[in-house]
Amino acid sequence: MKKKIRKIHRYLGIFIGLQFIMWTVSGLYFSWTDIDQIHGDNFRNLNYKPKSFNKLISPSKLNIVSGVNSIELKEIDNQPFYWINKNSLYNATTGHLKNGITVNEALSIAKKHMLKKLIVKDIKLITQTDKHHEYREKLLPAYVISYNHKENIKAYVSISDGSFQTVRHRNWRWFDFLWMTHTMDYQGRDNFNTIVLRVFSLLGLLTVLSGFVLWFTSSKTIRKLIKNKK
Repeated sequence: MKKKIRKIHRYLGIFIGLQFIMWTVSGLYFSWTDIDQIHGDNFRNLNYKPKSFNKLISPSKLNIVSGVNSIELKEIDNQPFYWINKNSLYNATTGHLKNGITVNEALSIAKKHMLKKLIVKDIKLITQTDKHHEYREKLLPAYVISYNHKENIKAYVSISDGSFQTVRHRNWRWFDFLWMTHTMDYQGRDNFNTIVLRVFSLLGLLTVLSGFVLWFTSSKTIRKLIKNKK
């Protein structure tokens, strides 16, 4: 019996040992890092506040056939815009429809949200991303603004509504990779209900339990206690 338990414990340990290491390493990284820094707050201008505007036209005058279901006021290059029904951008003073933002407008938006000391290296347009991209599941198309910094900082600005979306940098990318190994979602990185994770969790529990059973059956102290009771 003891040999079978030992063999089960050994092979389970070999099979899931690497994943145990990854769980431990990623858990240590998560617990020792500042989540605000992972979000890139140390590169952002957290004191930025959008401007207040006067003399805006009423959204009812925009002649939107489908009607207005949602509306947000946006500041784009110091000008007010309405983002209506999450698909249309209108100048809030003239009522003119705007078909996305320009490169210069994206740079202006990023400048307000990022630290002034950061120097722009280049700006690119992206129209699609895969499930592993650092800008996954966010508004597309978007401008990617890269900065001349050792952390390889990138800011993302949505073209459709001119909103500053997010910041990505080296530590975030490490966090994202380790999060993938922690959740074992190798398809999209963000699903922690995968079959693989559930199976490995159960196998991990079985490994621990078999270790306890092995200790129980091998312990001289336990054997003495059992003999004394008899």
